[in-house]
Amino acid sequence: MPRELAILACTECKRRNYTTTRNKKTSSNRVELKKYCPHERKRTLHREVK
Repeated sequence: MPRELAILACTECKRRNYTTTRNKKTSSNRVELKKYCPHERKRTLHREVK
């Protein structure tokens, strides 16, 4: 299966808030998205964690 699960953690509070999928074959580096953090109550950068 070419898609794998990616867990996104907030860069400010370090909590794991979201999950998404990514294509293993086309994207080799980690996913970074701006998402809403309910703990910070604002939009922050979320990065993929292992």
